[in-house]
Amino acid sequence: MKRSAKRLFVATLVILVVLSGITGVSCRRASGGASAVAHLRIAGNFPADHSSSRAMEIFKEKVTEYSQGAVTVDLFPGAQLGGAMENVDQLRSGTIFATYPSIAFFTRTVPELEALSLPFVFTTREQAFGVIDGEVGKLIDEKLADSNLMALGYFELGFRHTTNNIRPIRALEDFRGLRIRLQPNEVHMDSFRALGANPISMDISELYQALQQGVIDGQENPYSNMLVRNFDEVQRFMTNTSHFYDLIIVAANKSAFDRLNSAQQQAINRAMVDAVAWQRAEAAAEDDTSLEALISRGMQFNEVTPEFVRAMQAQTAPIIDRVRERIGADLVNAVLREVGIL
Repeated sequence: MKRSAKRLFVATLVILVVLSGITGVSCRRASGGASAVAHLRIAGNFPADHSSSRAMEIFKEKVTEYSQGAVTVDLFPGAQLGGAMENVDQLRSGTIFATYPSIAFFTRTVPELEALSLPFVFTTREQAFGVIDGEVGKLIDEKLADSNLMALGYFELGFRHTTNNIRPIRALEDFRGLRIRLQPNEVHMDSFRALGANPISMDISELYQALQQGVIDGQENPYSNMLVRNFDEVQRFMTNTSHFYDLIIVAANKSAFDRLNSAQQQAINRAMVDAVAWQRAEAAAEDDTSLEALISRGMQFNEVTPEFVRAMQAQTAPIIDRVRERIGADLVNAVLREVGIL
């Protein structure tokens, strides 16, 4: 399906959903006078075989089991209802109950999430989980609630690495002038400008074709995302820059969640705990195997040196102060304390 036709199809589908009176949560009375059954509509932009989409299948099964059928879930992975930004808009309007993109797609709505996107701050996934599962996560919850949103849980997207078709990236000067696709996140864009690249925000659904046609030179993603989207077919050079650690937020419409009864809410929360545990373990296992698969498919892998890492850190360090100015120092400093930088 051509891009314009696909967009028209998605837009028509969403309009029909709204006009038919379907919202993110619909309820119908069960037979025999039993309590109403809640049907949750959840959209995602990751392919169906990505670990996040498979984790949502586990969530779907578990929430029905734990609620004894009082909650059911309809999943729309693979950008069936549009790209990540469209899903965020649908979530805020209540057309869908939840969505699960990178946290980058919520930073325009909740700028405080930028504190989790600081360049070269996290060195292990355990650090990142400790931050989002602890006091920082509670502070983020408060900011999400101000926008009528709530985090059901956080999956791993992973450390993001850089690929391109022009040259191997072995030093700062190799970034110079490269047109690199990034997510719509101001911290991400500023970081790559500081490295000397020319960052371009683009929906990932358009990325493969843009790389194939040479509209852009490269992109940055975790290995697993590169693999499931077949970027090895249109990219040659890959470097383990690990410039950001990225989380997937399973975000719900807070008003829709609050309308559910306590038993239904408990079932959703319990099912999400199971889904998060499975996905994080699966994503960690996939990280190494995805890198091996990309190399075996012909990508040229260049490993960063400690000197190169220090140079990238120094070049992007001023961005942390800019984020402090933009969202306030308290949350940024809380993240830095958690990882031992302050």
